[in-house]
Amino acid sequence: MSASQTSDVPTLLVKIFGKDRPGITAGLFDTLAAYSVDVVDIEQVVSRGRLVLCALVTEPTVASQGELRATIHSWAESLKLQAEIISGTGDNRPRGSGRSHVTVLGHPLTAEQTAAITARIAEKGGNIDRIFRLAKYPVTAVEFAVSGCETEPLRTALATQAHGIGVDVAVVSAGLHRRAQRLVVMDVDSTLIQDEVIELFAAHAGCEDKVAEVTAAAMRGELDFEQSLHARVELLAGLDASVVDKVRAEVRLTPGARTLIRTLKRLGYQVGVVSGGFTQVTDDLKERLGLDFASANTLEIVDGKLTGRVTGEIVDRAGKARLLRRFAAEAGVPLSQTVAIGDGANDLDMLNTAGLGVAFNAKPVVRQAAHTAVNVPFLDTVLYLLGITREEVEAADGDEEDLLH
Repeated sequence: MSASQTSDVPTLLVKIFGKDRPGITAGLFDTLAAYSVDVVDIEQVVSRGRLVLCALVTEPTVASQGELRATIHSWAESLKLQAEIISGTGDNRPRGSGRSHVTVLGHPLTAEQTAAITARIAEKGGNIDRIFRLAKYPVTAVEFAVSGCETEPLRTALATQAHGIGVDVAVVSAGLHRRAQRLVVMDVDSTLIQDEVIELFAAHAGCEDKVAEVTAAAMRGELDFEQSLHARVELLAGLDASVVDKVRAEVRLTPGARTLIRTLKRLGYQVGVVSGGFTQVTDDLKERLGLDFASANTLEIVDGKLTGRVTGEIVDRAGKARLLRRFAAEAGVPLSQTVAIGDGANDLDMLNTAGLGVAFNAKPVVRQAAHTAVNVPFLDTVLYLLGITREEVEAADGDEEDLLH
């Protein structure tokens, strides 16, 4: 039956509670089959081994209603389950317009934090239609399907709330686009990797403190990035080119980086990096991690020595946004389907250009401006913002292990 056909039809809501085991759902519908009812809706939840199974079905003939109720209760009792049967009319009420997925990340996620988030959803006129846990480690990630309020106002309200109570919240609009192919573009320094690459070079030149001071000021937005880049690179003049291999060996990936990229690639996503650092490192990362795109500044090397200059187009704040657009065009992905991840002020244009901008362990100015913020040190938590569960990630890893062996 269509929704219009069931709108005025008498229906029964059959609710089953108890200890979960295989065959309960099959047993319930086998029992119902004897009364020739139609299935309107089904929902089932299992939490810590306890089952809640709801079946919305059309009422049988008046003569057999009492028999159906008695049979369901008898069947449930035989399995040490509880049954509740409620009469009504039609299907579930339609969900409100304005639908969003709200993902909450906690480390841990407390009842107080959950109360605050759900209260704010209600204040904005939103109704929580469904709740689903995406992951239990390394963070607790829970997704709320919300209807009845528009995505942007909800995102603004929850971002303010989240910052005050110490959780991360992402709000994205619901719809088919969430399952579409996407492009994910990341910053490199302090995002994909734990290091600032220029500081690794500076350590070999004996000027690490001077470079770190300029880097920090640039990331806070206190200095023009291009000027600060040239000032820092000048300090590297005279270094032997062999230092490039040493720096590549010193680079430390952020925890979860490989898992994030591996999972995205399995799903058919395209993945790229843009960096205010150097192609001498990003080209290596592209090859090692199987990235689709990579762009950065290039250190000039003459006669086996660093000259203290960069060559080519400068990748600065505006450049990162420009490269995101270029990568999206090459990948055939609309900007609304792009995800950008970064931590510094020079990532802001890119984060705001993307369909979803994620501030990863970012400076305060970046957290406030991005669509959402992740403040745990695991890059693969970004997967949860895309609706991908930890179980799905682990199952895919397990399948690959089985194939290898």
